[in-house]
Amino acid sequence: MDLIKVAESAFESGIEMPKFGPGDTISVHYKIKEGNKERIQVFKGVVIQIKGHGNNKRFTVRKISNNVGIERIFPMNSPFIEKVELNRAGKVRRARIFYLRGLTGKKARIKEKRI
Repeated sequence: MDLIKVAESAFESGIEMPKFGPGDTISVHYKIKEGNKERIQVFKGVVIQIKGHGNNKRFTVRKISNNVGIERIFPMNSPFIEKVELNRAGKVRRARIFYLRGLTGKKARIKEKRI
């Protein structure tokens, strides 16, 4: 078992991730390669779920762009993630908020968690 932990620690990206959960609004700064150029694109949306554990942990972010819902799955320790910013802490009672897919407008809003 110790060999597995050693291998996982060798492949970590070393980025400081803020503590976030489902319902939180985050901005993910992601590196994109286009030909021989590299740029950083910001994907801002609501965290729908966090899945997996250890080295395979990943999170799904959903945003609305031009009245179309876009979801993207990011591995937690991806080398392409530059940084993750927590914009709003949302107050939800579920670990997976897939019901957000069927809601539009004011119904799709998530209350902010008081800190």
